[in-house]
Amino acid sequence: MSWVANLMISVSWDDDKLVPQLSDWLENEAPYQNGEEGNGVGTLQRITGSGEPGTLFGVWGGWKNPECKVWAGVLNHADLRALLRKIGAMPWAEPQYLQVFLKDQEDSYFQLWMIRDGAWRQYAPPDPEAN
Repeated sequence: MSWVANLMISVSWDDDKLVPQLSDWLENEAPYQNGEEGNGVGTLQRITGSGEPGTLFGVWGGWKNPECKVWAGVLNHADLRALLRKIGAMPWAEPQYLQVFLKDQEDSYFQLWMIRDGAWRQYAPPDPEAN
């Protein structure tokens, strides 16, 4: 049985080189949720391209290339708190531009996480259980 989480990450042009390191961690070291045995929960792929042959130009609607760096992946049985800790600990050159969109198996929306003042903050939408 699977437990799926959807992950999208938008980074600055300078930080694009760090995301493959995160993808390697997800593939080989990321812990499973609930203390289950095992490591490796998925990978990330860049979903924005440059328009060069072999890239993803045309995947998005419109007549232009996206002017952003976005990576996406589908994770299985991922410990999402460990994932957020890992992302927060990475040496981002421009952490103010990092955006993490995370949607767990039974969520009906993506959470938006950003680093502000050196700390992770969830910006939208608020946790419905917090009310």
